[in-house]
Amino acid sequence: MKATVWIIDDDPSIRWVLEKALQKAEIPVRSFADADLALRAMARERPGAVISDLRMPGLDGLGFLQEIQQRHPQLPVIIITAHSDLENAVAAFQGGAFEYLAKPFDIDDAVSLVQRALSVEGAQASEDEAGFDRRATEIIGESPAMQEVYRAIGRLSRSSINVLILGESGSGKELVARALHRHSPRANEPFVAINTAAIPAELLESELFGHEKGAFTGAVQARKGRFEQAAGGTLFLDEIGDMPAALQTRLLRVLSDGTFYRVGGHAPIRADVRILAATHQDLQAKVRDGSFREDLYHRLNVISVHIPPLRERRSDIPRLARYFLHRAAESLGVEVKRLSPEAEQRMIEWSWPGNVRQLENSCRWITVMAPSQRVELGDLPPDILQQPSSPVEKPAAAEVPVVGGAGAPEEPLEEQQQVLALDWRTLLQKDAEARLRNGDVAVLDALLPEFERVLLQAALDASRGHKQLAAERLGWGRNTIARKMRSLGME
Repeated sequence: MKATVWIIDDDPSIRWVLEKALQKAEIPVRSFADADLALRAMARERPGAVISDLRMPGLDGLGFLQEIQQRHPQLPVIIITAHSDLENAVAAFQGGAFEYLAKPFDIDDAVSLVQRALSVEGAQASEDEAGFDRRATEIIGESPAMQEVYRAIGRLSRSSINVLILGESGSGKELVARALHRHSPRANEPFVAINTAAIPAELLESELFGHEKGAFTGAVQARKGRFEQAAGGTLFLDEIGDMPAALQTRLLRVLSDGTFYRVGGHAPIRADVRILAATHQDLQAKVRDGSFREDLYHRLNVISVHIPPLRERRSDIPRLARYFLHRAAESLGVEVKRLSPEAEQRMIEWSWPGNVRQLENSCRWITVMAPSQRVELGDLPPDILQQPSSPVEKPAAAEVPVVGGAGAPEEPLEEQQQVLALDWRTLLQKDAEARLRNGDVAVLDALLPEFERVLLQAALDASRGHKQLAAERLGWGRNTIARKMRSLGME
């Protein structure tokens, strides 16, 4: 007999959807409106896995996790929540959750996850939450791309393993490094950061490993390096791809045997340090061209976390902008500026080559330069207004065909733009009305696949054929995009 899956959620629609999906997968299901009812039932029987909401009346998801860890520590619990942020993800994993899903989730992914949970003996080790740091984080975002980052941080929160953080400049790599440290067993020890690209090569060795008195001209006294300063804690090596070859060799030796020497020193020093490294460069390409040691790359890349650029998490831009506008107003002692819908939409559509750092700087500019509390489109920084947005919905006006023979006057640019701006909803409405006038039936069944086909093709074009990225842009799961491509004949 198959193990039963329990669903705990105060939202009856969520319970219903999950029940139907699991029943279709031939998985027995039992539902509860709150965690207290489920715990009372657990005194008489035990499920094979549990899906629990995070925020519910009465005992919440984290409290339920704590109870489960005391009673049945090997029971896999999948946490689902509409309040998806780093703190909740980390709290769920540290509380012993098997997995963490943000609402709205892909139903196929949820079923697949349940099947995996049922097949696992002993999903998570018990974890004491007494030392959990609930301080606010500056990592902001609820997009699918950021959920993967939160999930990675949550899974790594009980580990001191080395991590390589990959992402474009300004995407927030140091924030992720600090979050990894803050939620690790080393949280009460030092976090020391150094940008290896910002320090001259001849000084970097001393900065990292320290020096003895008289080791070189100007070394009037012994000095500890960053490795010693981070003893017992975490050392964050930013822009590791720019580290000189000689220092790559020294760093590899530290990672290999855990010891190093100060410059001019003869006594080995033990390095009890967790290494978090970050780069915006393609380290694999640097390994191929010989500018980065392959053995060091593999030492650093035990686990890698990819930070998405801002253009791949556009749904987070309004919330980020509000946060930065509030922070800028507080630091300057002025009233908080608010974006008009047009200004906000422009910021959502823009390419943000400098990522979150550029968005923060733009919000500072707006706070100082915008003439009124309400920020209109024309009040945005000049680079956002003058440079084109990232490739989106409208082709260039020059691509609009001109009606008429040779010598016929071209349509004014303004009229071409009006043609381009024709609302797709109007076209859809006219098509639907025509079908209904003709007596067509199952109109939705006819139009919906075409609607999905257009969106899916646009997402694939924007992601250059990368299916997982296209799925994230559409808000679908990996399984869903594969199924849709099969059903639409797009494989």
